[in-house]
Amino acid sequence: MTEASEVEIHLTGFCFFPFHFYTEVFMRYRYASLLPVAALISLACTSKAQNENSRQVSGGGISAPGWSGQIDPGEAKRGQLLTNAKLAKEGNALHVTTGPAVAYWSPANTASGDYTVKATFTEPKYMNLNDHPHPYGIFIGGNDMGTANQSYFYCAAYGNGNFIARGFGPAPFQLNGGHGEENTAVHKAAGPGTPVTQDIAVSVKGDKVSCAVNGTVVGTYDKSAVVGAGKLKSTDGVYGIRFSHNTEGVVSGLTVTKP
Repeated sequence: MTEASEVEIHLTGFCFFPFHFYTEVFMRYRYASLLPVAALISLACTSKAQNENSRQVSGGGISAPGWSGQIDPGEAKRGQLLTNAKLAKEGNALHVTTGPAVAYWSPANTASGDYTVKATFTEPKYMNLNDHPHPYGIFIGGNDMGTANQSYFYCAAYGNGNFIARGFGPAPFQLNGGHGEENTAVHKAAGPGTPVTQDIAVSVKGDKVSCAVNGTVVGTYDKSAVVGAGKLKSTDGVYGIRFSHNTEGVVSGLTVTKP
């Protein structure tokens, strides 16, 4: 479990278990507990999420020219390395495979003032490296990147219809709750192993920062909630992509536009 993900992660959506698991839960607590069934399943989901360790990707590292990356602080504390995740250039697209949760960026990619950063994210085989949904998306306002003090804000989508708005300042902070939010604009995969695609955009305009998924604004936040003590230095800075742990995706069309 990543440090940001102690809240970010894994409870934002459905928790998948085989049928016999639920039977065991019900039998186990039938006489021993007065907890509601929903609470029992929630506890089981929490335990399952916390027990998932980040993988080590074979042939990992960064082969995309000009790109850099840094794994989450919590991952580093557990001995994970940047080389345990993989970023590769495939034509005009970027192929990411994690491993530890990680942010990737090109130092040449910066934005300031009012702007929109957008990209298309495709999870070719939903949940192929994990047993519950994991998020991926865009970050903006990156400062002190590659150091212990790096800060950025990100909007990320899950293949189960949820999204999260979070950041590092450098400690993790959240803008839409510990479990994120469901929104009908976020595409849902048909099931594990099937493809799902999300068009994600983060915009800065005046005193607002907004997140859009598949052409619909799913969250708008006051800039004061994003910039300040314990948050971003500024919305001006580097932009890039962020993937949670144990996730695979392809990113295309990463661009910035000005109004």
